[in-house]
Amino acid sequence: MADELLTPAPPAVRPTPWRRLAGLPVAVRIGILYILARLVTTLFFVAAAQLAPNWSRFGRDASVGSFAAGWDAWWYWYVAGYGYPTTLPVNDAGLVSENAWAFMPLYAYAALGVGALFGSWVAGAVVVSLVAGYLSCLVLYRMLRMRGDDAMATWAVLFFACAPVAALFQIGYAESLFLLWLFLALWCVMRRRYAWLYLLIPLMGYTRPGVLAFALFLGLHGISRWITRRREPLPARHIAHIVLLGLLATAVGFSWQVIASIATGDPSAYLSTEMAWRRNWILDAPAHFVPLEGFVQAAGFWAGQWGTSQALVLALVALAVGGFAALLLFDPHVKRLGADLRLWSASYAVYLLAVFFPQSSIFRLLVPISPLWGAAAMPRSNTWRVGVLAACLVGQWWWIHTVYALAGTAIWTVP
Repeated sequence: MADELLTPAPPAVRPTPWRRLAGLPVAVRIGILYILARLVTTLFFVAAAQLAPNWSRFGRDASVGSFAAGWDAWWYWYVAGYGYPTTLPVNDAGLVSENAWAFMPLYAYAALGVGALFGSWVAGAVVVSLVAGYLSCLVLYRMLRMRGDDAMATWAVLFFACAPVAALFQIGYAESLFLLWLFLALWCVMRRRYAWLYLLIPLMGYTRPGVLAFALFLGLHGISRWITRRREPLPARHIAHIVLLGLLATAVGFSWQVIASIATGDPSAYLSTEMAWRRNWILDAPAHFVPLEGFVQAAGFWAGQWGTSQALVLALVALAVGGFAALLLFDPHVKRLGADLRLWSASYAVYLLAVFFPQSSIFRLLVPISPLWGAAAMPRSNTWRVGVLAACLVGQWWWIHTVYALAGTAIWTVP
């Protein structure tokens, strides 16, 4: 007993900052990480403003504020202030030119409402993006927590908040708000809370394009649930929900085309408007949209830019598509995310193949598959995770410097 009393107590182990952070409520912890990520992005914006050459899109007066209101943000501001044209503008060749019908209304008017409290639409847009981005991080955490431990979900959220295109969380783009509706919808599907989707699908559909990918996902989800019905019971009410929601998502996805055609009197108003942006890349772009044609056209364009053959570019596209499919099918970390997140990623990839003309905006358009960050955060060494985070930050600086500091100086500087 005397020896025990004389034995010095082991020194108290101080908790590391990470352990202290892990002990906080999830909303607080995610909020701290999100704020730190946004501070880093702001520093990147400040540096990009200082480096912007006079001949760039933003010129010598470049600032964080002008960046927030630049590129597509201008179009959302226009929608909020002037609405949509009833007569489509045309160019000298008689083809429909760029106009507001390419941009959905929900984000524009949400920013207008919030901006009334802050004195400007741009301020409202930044607030909407910031808040929606934070809430998206919370929902992403909840989704991934269903598939892994706390560390995995937290690291995945950190990757998401610091991703190469994370600047979208603080500019006048609709991606943040769309991601919030999308993540909520995916979370509801994972929890089999289908009723909420009757609200979330229209919110998605009128925030930005992409709800048709969700319609495809619901179809694949229904097939998956039917195949696995012996492992997971499939009540009749779930079948009814999945079918009705798939129809709703399809109807919402095509409704904007109907609205544009009624408002303008032109049945092809929306698709012709979308094709107008394609003519920024190829002068002989067809006047009418054809599914899957964009990748073939882009292969010819980029082959000319790179001095190679169109067949080689198409082969590279096929290789990328095959690699992504193999990742979803066979990678053990991706498989641990569950069928629903994998089916969504596949559905969205098919949607992009069908409608997208691949150019530098591809990095931004890949953001909806962000749940795959969970696979990058699966239990590995901290060295791996820190390396992924560093790569995210390097990619973010490259993206901000390219599309804001060098904005418009080359074809590859379009966000």
